[in-house]
Amino acid sequence: MNPLQPLMALLAQTERERDQAWSEAQRAGQAQQDAAARAEQLIVYRREYEQRWSSQFKIEGRIELLHCYRGFMDRLSQALEQQQRIAEHAQAQLERARATLAEHELRVASVRKLIERRRQELRLSADRIEQKQTDEFGSRMHWGTAAMAAGVGLPRAA
Repeated sequence: MNPLQPLMALLAQTERERDQAWSEAQRAGQAQQDAAARAEQLIVYRREYEQRWSSQFKIEGRIELLHCYRGFMDRLSQALEQQQRIAEHAQAQLERARATLAEHELRVASVRKLIERRRQELRLSADRIEQKQTDEFGSRMHWGTAAMAAGVGLPRAA
């Protein structure tokens, strides 16, 4: 078994989690933009409505129209306040999603760093083993050559 296999599996899992966090951050960003855009639309609509009725009241200002106007403006203001709360909530969710994404990105980077360290350790270990084998082979060759030169270990003629 590859000694890095468990770490590679961990890396794959952390990358999947990071990708999910990224998707969630994208969704939260879109939701925040949508909520802010709706709030802005309500602000613009309220401003236009006020201008339109302000000119209307200059011409004629019946009390029934004024009550209707005020009632609608109250409901419109409530809708705007609610939409602004929704936009604030969406902004908070976006910030949480971004923080979660940053945590996942940090975890992926940490696992990658750990894998790189383990690879370096494995290379160092393999280099040491190779050096030891080379040294042993050289030592055997030296002793074998020295023994042959001294005639040790050779059969003697009788």
